[in-house]
Amino acid sequence: MVQTVRSLLRSKGHEVWSIGPASTVFEAIRLMSDKGIGALVVLDEQRLVGILSERDYTRNVILKDRSSRTTRVAEIMTRKVFYVGPELTAEECMALMTERRVRHLPVIEHDIVVGVISIGDVVKAVINAKGLLIEQLERYIVGG
Repeated sequence: MVQTVRSLLRSKGHEVWSIGPASTVFEAIRLMSDKGIGALVVLDEQRLVGILSERDYTRNVILKDRSSRTTRVAEIMTRKVFYVGPELTAEECMALMTERRVRHLPVIEHDIVVGVISIGDVVKAVINAKGLLIEQLERYIVGG
């Protein structure tokens, strides 16, 4: 069974953790830590303007000896955000994430961020689908 992003979000939830571009990086990292997530979508009046990941933090704050308390999210966020619609399959998302080397994809429907999927979500969905297919094939071969 092919799992779509819509069905993936139905099972994992539609919760979207976001931050504004004028917030400090410290606030963003604290929110990520509190929520146990690795990235935040950056919204300006509900419009997606970027994404901020732990990778952005390490490369643009830590390695450049900047202060997370004074650096603004807009200064280090990734502005070119790859995103998907709810109709894409988990396998299509996996291909996009692999090709573009991203770990998080915002899900956009009617110009609104309705969820975020991670590489872990996608891998889990693909593995579950493959396991189901193997199980069905084994039943078919055995004659059950």
